[in-house]
Amino acid sequence: MDISQIKIGIIGGGNLGKAVAEGFLKAGIEASGMVVSRRRVHLLEDLRAKGVRIEKDNLQAVVDREVIILAVKPYQAEDLLTELRPALKPGQILVSLMTGFTMKELASLVPEGVLIFRVMPNTAVALQESMTLISAPECEAPTQQVVSELFETLGKVIFINEELMSAATVLGACGIAFALRFIRAAIQGGVEIGFGADVAQQIVAQTVKGATELILQTGRHPEQEIDKVTTPKGITISGLNEMEHQGFSSALIRGLLVSFNKLNNKNN
Repeated sequence: MDISQIKIGIIGGGNLGKAVAEGFLKAGIEASGMVVSRRRVHLLEDLRAKGVRIEKDNLQAVVDREVIILAVKPYQAEDLLTELRPALKPGQILVSLMTGFTMKELASLVPEGVLIFRVMPNTAVALQESMTLISAPECEAPTQQVVSELFETLGKVIFINEELMSAATVLGACGIAFALRFIRAAIQGGVEIGFGADVAQQIVAQTVKGATELILQTGRHPEQEIDKVTTPKGITISGLNEMEHQGFSSALIRGLLVSFNKLNNKNN
């Protein structure tokens, strides 16, 4: 299948749904083959200007679509899928971006033969830099390949077992906010030691990008790269030790666990 020509319907044009649409457009997927639905359609005028069809009626974003992406809140799922059920057909690929809504729950609300996937991207999809986690059903490999290729246009893709989806949500999707909070704190520190805010932001952002690329491109453990920067009695190790003394790593890990436990408590 030519991914650029695929017919996509996105239900929910909020922050995530809109970011996914923008990422697909940047990846070269034809705007004419894409439909996005949202009640407040006036908020999607920029997508309409790029050639994407905008609909207020969710059913119109489902008819004749090869891939349907649900980018709505979990509490909306049951009512939404009840509404969409008459228009869903066997063989259509239904991709849920909803947190905490299982494939079993989805399957109970759609006609038999609809192919269900759970996918967890993050908001960097708009820049084609998402880390996207996919849970796939037991379906034919070509179908999984379509979903994989589609989301590979938005960044990196890893297939995981569904039971890891909550962890993926916290580490990959919430992780964007956690990383940005580190960046914000580093910028504030940069201002305190003498830089203007704009310059500090550029320095920190590029430094974080460089650190990330070191890991992605080499596959080395972060500590291996840290060891290259730290020298005996040096300023880097002094700063790192003070951060650890103040609970830097433990605070981050505890934050991840709090988010994970809260998500699981919602789902139970």
